[in-house]
Amino acid sequence: MSKKLLSLLLVLALALTMSATAFADYYGSLLPAVRTIPGDYTGKTIILHSNDVHGAIDGYAYMAWLKNEFLARGASDVILVDAGDFSQGSIYAIVSKGADAVTMMNAAGYDVVTLGNHEFDFGYAQLMENLSKAEFTALCCDVYLDETGETILPPATVVEAQGGVKIGFVGIETPETATKVHPGLISEIRFAAFDDLYTAVQGAVDSVKDDCDLVVALAHLGVDAESAVNGYRSIDMLEKVEGIDFTIDGHSHTVMTGAENGQAVQSTGTKFAYIGVVVIDDATKAIEDNFLLPTISMEKDGDVDALAQEIMADVDEVYNTPFATTEVLLNGEKAPGNRTEETNLGDLITDAIVWSVVKEGGIEQVEPNQVVGITNGGGIRATIPEGDVTMKDINTVLPFGNTVAVIYVTGEELLEALEASTFFTPEPIGGYPQTSGIEWTLDTTVPFDQGEVYTLNGKDTSYYAPASIQRVTITSVNGEPFDPAATYAVVTNNFLAAGGDTYNVFNRAYSEGAGFDTGITLDVAVQNYITEVLEGKITAEMYGEPRGSLTQILAEATEEEVEPAA
Repeated sequence: MSKKLLSLLLVLALALTMSATAFADYYGSLLPAVRTIPGDYTGKTIILHSNDVHGAIDGYAYMAWLKNEFLARGASDVILVDAGDFSQGSIYAIVSKGADAVTMMNAAGYDVVTLGNHEFDFGYAQLMENLSKAEFTALCCDVYLDETGETILPPATVVEAQGGVKIGFVGIETPETATKVHPGLISEIRFAAFDDLYTAVQGAVDSVKDDCDLVVALAHLGVDAESAVNGYRSIDMLEKVEGIDFTIDGHSHTVMTGAENGQAVQSTGTKFAYIGVVVIDDATKAIEDNFLLPTISMEKDGDVDALAQEIMADVDEVYNTPFATTEVLLNGEKAPGNRTEETNLGDLITDAIVWSVVKEGGIEQVEPNQVVGITNGGGIRATIPEGDVTMKDINTVLPFGNTVAVIYVTGEELLEALEASTFFTPEPIGGYPQTSGIEWTLDTTVPFDQGEVYTLNGKDTSYYAPASIQRVTITSVNGEPFDPAATYAVVTNNFLAAGGDTYNVFNRAYSEGAGFDTGITLDVAVQNYITEVLEGKITAEMYGEPRGSLTQILAEATEEEVEPAA
C-alpha cells in the first residue's frame, strides 16, 4: 500500500470520528479532495454560499450541482447566497463589465447577495444596470444615495424556506469601498463610516428580527488587519451589533468556519476553492452545522457549465493570442508581494506607464529627470508565469480599465503620498507604492504619525493624513538629489489621481488643475511597452528581480536591501 493511499485512509477514518466543522477546520485546506457530503438531509434547510468569486464564472456550475445534490439527499430547501466581489477579477467578467457574472448567478439559481467593493469598479450606474437583470435579491444596508439619503438597495429581506424556516438576510458593504474605487465613478453615493456602519447594520437587523427565526449577515467586511484600524472587520462589527445568528463573510479571501474568538463567521476563500454550507434544522429552526466543501471533489451542472464555457470561449478568441514572452515569473502576489514590497511586476508596470507618457511628450512643466511613476500594489491582481504572454494575461493583471494620468506635485507632497500609502507596512496595504525613478527608504521601525482623517468630495475616507513625515525618505529622483521644494511629474493611474486608496494628496493637486489624464489605459500602456521597448521579450536581465529602488527597514531592525540593476 502506498504512503499516499495510507494517508488518505487514515484521514478518512479520522473524519468518521470528528464533526464536519472540526474536520473542515483541521484537514480541509490540507486534503480538500477527501471532503465529502454527509448522508441524509431530510428535514433540513441548507444555505450554500460563495464570496469573492472574482470572475471565476465556470465555478457557478459547482454551485448548481451542489444544490441539486443536497436536494437529492432530502433537504427541504437549498438557498444560494453570495457575500460580494462577483463582478471583477478575471477577463471573463471584465469584458462585460460584470454583466456576465450576473448572467451566471441567474443560471446557477442564486437567491440573495450583497455587494463587494469590486461591484462598483465599473461605476454605480453600471452596477445598477447589471442588477436590473438579476433574478436574485441584492441587499446593502450601508450605502446611500446622496440625493435622497435612502439606501441604494434594500438593507434586508426575509426568505421563508420550504421547510418553514424564516431567515432574515442583511447585506453589508465595506466602507473601504469609498477609497478602493475610483471616486468619480461613485460620486453620487456615500458609505456609512466608523460608528455609522454599526448603526446601519443594527437598523437592518432590527427591521427583520421580529419576522424571522434566524438572522444571517452577508458581510463584505473580512478580517484583514488593515481593516481593523477603523473597526471595519466582520468580527469588529459583531462586537457592536446584536441579533445576528450567523455571518457569511467576504473581502479578505479568508478560509474559515469560525472566528478566532468563537464568533459564528464562515468564509470560503476566493474563486470557488470552497463552497460554504450552513445546515438549519426545520423542526428546531436552529443552525446545527456549518462547514466548507472543496469544489475539487465536485461535479458540474451540465447546463450551467455549458453557458460558462460559451462565454469563456468568446473571450478567449479575442484575448488569448500570445504577443510576447517572458523569461521570468512576474510577481503578482499580494503578500509578500505588491502590497508589502517592491516587485519586478511593479517595476515593469511603472516603467511602462512613464514611457507611455514621455514618448508622447506634453510634460513641459518639469525636466525629464523629474518624471517618476507610481501605481498602487492593490491594483496589480495576478502573476504572469514564464512563457507566452497574452492580452488576457495583461488584462487579468490590470483589470480595472484605469487610464494613465499625470499629476504635478511638490517634493513635500510626494513624501506625503509615500508616507500615507505605507502607514501600515510591513502588513499588506492596497495603496502600497510600486515606483519608477525614485530611490527611497521606508523605516517600519518608526510609528506612523496619524493626523486627521482624509476627506474626499466632502466625505470622510478610511485613511489618515500623516501629521509628520517620519517613516519615508527619498534619496534621489532619476539619479539626481531629491528636492522637497521642487515640482515633480508623477505618472500614475486615474484612480490614484482622483484620491483613491491613500493618495488624497494627489487629488488635491489634480482637482486644482495640476495634471491631466492621457486616456491611455494601463493595460495598453504595458502591452505597447513590452512590444515596442522590450521587443516582445521580458528578459531576466531587465526584470528578473526587483530593481532595488526601495530599501525597507524591517521591524526587527534589519535592512532588506536589493542592489539596483546595472
